[in-house]
Amino acid sequence: MEKEEELIPARMLNEYVYCPRLGYLEWVDGEFVHSVDTLFGKMIHKRVDKPSGALPDIYEVEKGIDNLKVRSLTLSNDELKIIAKIDLIEGKDKEVYPVDYKKGKKPDIKEQAWEPERVQLCAQGLILRGNGYKCSKGIIFYFGSHVRVEIEFNEELIATTIKYINRFRESAKKGIPPPLIDSKKCLRCSLKGICLPDEVSYLTNERIKKKDIRRLIPARTDLLPVYLQKQGSTIGYASGRLEIREKGEKTTTIRLSEVSSVTNFGNINITPRAFRELMGNGIPICHLSYGGWFYGISHGFLNKNIELRREQFLLANDKEKSLALAKQFVLGKIRNSRTLLRRNSKKDAKDAIKELTRIAIKVSRAKDINTLLGLEGFAAKIYFSKFQTMFTEKEGKRGLKFNFLTRNKRPPKDPVNAMLSFGYALLVKDLTIILLSSGFDPFMGIFHQIKYGKPALALDLIEEFRPIIVDSVVIGTINRGELTIEDFIISGVGVAIKPDARKKFIKAYERRMDETIIHPIFGYKISYRRILEVQTRLLGRCLMGEIPKYPPFCTR
Repeated sequence: MEKEEELIPARMLNEYVYCPRLGYLEWVDGEFVHSVDTLFGKMIHKRVDKPSGALPDIYEVEKGIDNLKVRSLTLSNDELKIIAKIDLIEGKDKEVYPVDYKKGKKPDIKEQAWEPERVQLCAQGLILRGNGYKCSKGIIFYFGSHVRVEIEFNEELIATTIKYINRFRESAKKGIPPPLIDSKKCLRCSLKGICLPDEVSYLTNERIKKKDIRRLIPARTDLLPVYLQKQGSTIGYASGRLEIREKGEKTTTIRLSEVSSVTNFGNINITPRAFRELMGNGIPICHLSYGGWFYGISHGFLNKNIELRREQFLLANDKEKSLALAKQFVLGKIRNSRTLLRRNSKKDAKDAIKELTRIAIKVSRAKDINTLLGLEGFAAKIYFSKFQTMFTEKEGKRGLKFNFLTRNKRPPKDPVNAMLSFGYALLVKDLTIILLSSGFDPFMGIFHQIKYGKPALALDLIEEFRPIIVDSVVIGTINRGELTIEDFIISGVGVAIKPDARKKFIKAYERRMDETIIHPIFGYKISYRRILEVQTRLLGRCLMGEIPKYPPFCTR
């Protein structure tokens, strides 16, 4: 992506020197995720981030100044095309110099500061020089050691800084740099879940061995989704917490920092303050009908990666590439359907499993999308013809059992189909959130046809996860007796899940999403929710041409 006219922030230059791939992801792709380190850094910058006046003009400084202190000032150098928000500018005699605050301790090295920090500080100095001020040095204040380190802007450091500015700009034009190999820098990087350094290296001609792939991201996320379905409930906000008020119930409070998303069923009220805080913190609000139909999503600016969306739209218009990617989605679904039948069928399903294997071979040879759609539909018909064989539940109170003949929807005609439809809606909702946060347009599909109001790309990605997440939850809730026939409203129009039973189903769904499993390609253990994130990021790497093809997640 060409960035010739855009100013490079000095902070981004720091990231580039530390890791060229990190600098590219943050500046070009607009990716950013807070970590413990960045949150701590944000905290210690609170004081210096408060502006405290303007910098005196050049002539006043040349007359001599004493104890000048100007905080949080943004300046640029149009010649070098760099910009910086300088934490603190101090001045004495006829010179000014930048002071940069760092959260860590002073390193025990000859230079007294790491190269990325020295380059960032020097860039700030060059910006001050570019505005006509005399600046021969800068200061780094290490919060961890509580010491000030003076850095001289000598010819060598200036040449190094200009070299990195030019390299960074050239890197932005060429495309994303390759990931670091087995680097300790990855361990504390806040973007490791987006970068996927070991995974990408392994998938690109196996630059590292499978046994050396590290699980750099936590197995599970600490953030939790919030579900609200009691009609007339209100979501408010006060002192960093969401306040949930339900009629006749005590107010429930949840820390905003612990929330991943909010899902509202039907008529749930939300105050303007709560809405603004959720948007500002990148927490999406999902809107479902009372019956569980996914209507839409409200979200802030979750991702600014226009390059990925451009590649997504280009690929959608390329029949050959779209077909190749769509095949992977369908193959993943068929393989996982086959695995679920093999593990759970209580009757002979060998013929169905063999037929699914034959269809998978035909899928790999399909010549167009229409043929692929036909094969996918045929495979689904065979799979659902044996779906009933995976149930072991006992009769309900009235002697009724779950009975499944075929897949139907809009509205579902039986309790099993009601659970399947509701579960798929939850999964589409989760994948829509992940796609938006990853930079995709969830409405521009590759396999599914584009339809107004439908997140076609989310429907593409859920294919491989329908059997192993939603279908597995449905089978489990039936076989464990968590839901019975009495938990459904059966009418001539269709079947709906009762509110209390829906809560039970959501709990079962979230348990499944939180369950850990060994990734069959990378060999580490992570939750299904994390796997959705990894697969979405791998899809992005595929579209950007960084990995040769998208690898579907196929459980063993």
